[in-house]
Amino acid sequence: MAWNEPGGGGNNNQQDPWSGGDRRGGNGGGNKNQGGGPPDIDEVIRKLRNKLNGLLGRRQLRSVNNGDDDKGSNQGGGGGRSALLLPIIVLIVGVVVWAGSGFHLIDQSERGVVFRFGKYTNTIGPGLHWNPPLIDRVESVNVTRIRSASQTDSMLTRDENIVRVSISSQYVVSDPHAFLVNVRGPEMTLQNAMDSALRQEVGNMDLQQILTTGREELAGDIYDRLASYLEAYGTGIRLQTVNMESTAPPDQVQDAFDDVIRAREEQQRTINRANAYRDAILPEAEGQRQRMIEEAQGYKAAVVADAQGDANRFISLLGEYEKAPGVTRQRLYLDTMTEIFSKTPKALVDLGEGNNAITVLPLNQMGRGDNSGNRNSDSSQSNDAEARQLEQLSQQVVEHMKSNQKQNNGRSSLREGR
Repeated sequence: MAWNEPGGGGNNNQQDPWSGGDRRGGNGGGNKNQGGGPPDIDEVIRKLRNKLNGLLGRRQLRSVNNGDDDKGSNQGGGGGRSALLLPIIVLIVGVVVWAGSGFHLIDQSERGVVFRFGKYTNTIGPGLHWNPPLIDRVESVNVTRIRSASQTDSMLTRDENIVRVSISSQYVVSDPHAFLVNVRGPEMTLQNAMDSALRQEVGNMDLQQILTTGREELAGDIYDRLASYLEAYGTGIRLQTVNMESTAPPDQVQDAFDDVIRAREEQQRTINRANAYRDAILPEAEGQRQRMIEEAQGYKAAVVADAQGDANRFISLLGEYEKAPGVTRQRLYLDTMTEIFSKTPKALVDLGEGNNAITVLPLNQMGRGDNSGNRNSDSSQSNDAEARQLEQLSQQVVEHMKSNQKQNNGRSSLREGR
């Protein structure tokens, strides 16, 4: 609606946003600001008080246009009680809000540390708790989350070389009270303790050992020393693991160290091949050794058995010899000569005392001659003649041997008669 709207009921009434007149078209009786301008502040306050009293069940204040007596009676009857009731309500609401703000929930993975007027009182577990606000202060600490910290720095080794080492650690909060109270900045304390432990252990080892075979040993030593530091400081931190991330020499000498590492790896490969060859040869050599030992033991057993057999045979022969020395001697002589002549292809025959010649019998040729005569009937005449001569000679030898045997028998009978 425009401020000067034509057709204002003949009165040419001008209405504007700041006018206090009747917006329904009337003149608004009793309004002091009918002529326009900002509203009266007292009137606004009075309306607010009337609304508040209406909510509280009291009478509304009358308009100032109804007379000073009515205004004075209203102020004198309910003003004092309303002024006293309002602070009480505000106080009750404040107490309710204060009490409601004291409830707090502790998660399952957390523990609550309670400070009353700044002094530690107790540690509360998971669940719903109430502590008086502005009196107790509760700080929640997660005791199950695994936290981590890392440290990377360059430092001197025992042999005065520089090495760059990077480690990381995992830890949890074991004592919330000690974690919050004993040490200011426990994470920073852990970092400083890691740096101290790392420098101490690296300073006790050589560079070559740190870069190659001593990394696991170095991590274990750092873990032990760092755990002792944290326990001595009372940080409330329980160390879980310490991992050796990397160990490297300075960048200026990295290539030379790489060459050394490659040479060492080649050396290790050669050693491994030699060990594999040794593992393949040793079982075979062990088998040969065992076989030789068993063969020697068998040979030993055979020789000992033969020697024992010869000794037993000699003892038996000795007993027989003591009973009949001559017979035993003759028998031994014949057995020995039989054994000797059985291995020679020729035989020497003494044809008698009247004959000084000694005849040599080629036994091998005689046997071949007999076999060849039986197998081949078409042999030459020269061969037949030789065969006949050999047969005659053999008959003579047999007869001579028979005569010698008879003479020997006669001599033995004479000896027995004597």
